[in-house]
Amino acid sequence: MLAENKRNNDYGGGILMEKADVDRQGQTKEKPKISPLTNGPYYLLNDMEPKVVENLQNSRGEPLSTVRGVALCRCGASNNKPFCDGTHGTIGFSSENKNAAVDNNDGEHIIKDKRKNYVGKEITIHDNRRICSHASECVNNLSSVFKLDSRPWINPDSARTQEIIDTIRKCPSGALSYTINGIEYRNPNEREPMVTVSKNGPYLITGGIDLIGDNIKWAEGASKEHYTLCRCGASNYKPFCDGMHKTVNFRDDKN
Repeated sequence: MLAENKRNNDYGGGILMEKADVDRQGQTKEKPKISPLTNGPYYLLNDMEPKVVENLQNSRGEPLSTVRGVALCRCGASNNKPFCDGTHGTIGFSSENKNAAVDNNDGEHIIKDKRKNYVGKEITIHDNRRICSHASECVNNLSSVFKLDSRPWINPDSARTQEIIDTIRKCPSGALSYTINGIEYRNPNEREPMVTVSKNGPYLITGGIDLIGDNIKWAEGASKEHYTLCRCGASNYKPFCDGMHKTVNFRDDKN
C-alpha cells in the first residue's frame, strides 16, 4: 500500500485522490464558484456567505444582505475586460451552442465530444479535442509525441514517460490526461483555486473551482480541477473554450 501511494504521488495523483481545501486554521474552506449566467457574464463567487450591503435597507430600515460576486465578461466585447460592462445586452450575446453533430451553416466543422485513447508500452494518453483550448503546450513542448500533421497525431512511445507526464500537466484545458498501470491521472496534486486571465485567450481555471448552473455539460474525460472558459464569446462549446478565440482573432491588450 505504501509503495502504491508513493507511485501515485510520483505520477501526480490519481483521479480519486482529492483532498479537502483546508485553510491555515485547519478548518474546511469552501472553494470559490463560477456561475455562467444565461446570455450574460460569469459570476465569480469567492464567498457564499451573505454579507450586509452598505447603504442599502428595506422599507423597515433593516439592512439587506446578499452573496456578492464579480461579473466577468464572456461575450468578448466589454470595454472593461475582464469585467462585464453590460455590452452583452447591447450586442445580443447568446450563450447557446451550435449542434456538434453537423457542420454549421458557415461551413465550419464542429468537433464532437469524444475522448480517444493512444496506447503505448508504458503510458496511455487520453485526448478529447472538443475541449482543447489550442494553447499548444503539447506541440510546442514535446513535438516528438504530439504532431498535428500526423495520423495518429499522438505517439506515446516516442519520448520518455516522465517527459510526457510533464507536458500533459501543462495542458490548461484538461483535454489531455494519461493512464499508467491501470490508474488514470487526470488531476494534478491540489492547487489553490485561481482564475487566470490568459493573454488574448480564455479564463484558465485551476484548483477545482466549482462550475455551477444549468445546462453545463462536461466533456467526456474532462478534468474538474482545471479547465478553460470561453472569453471571446465565439466558442461552440460554451461555457468552455474550444479555441475559437484564435479563429475570430480575439484581442485584449490590457490583460
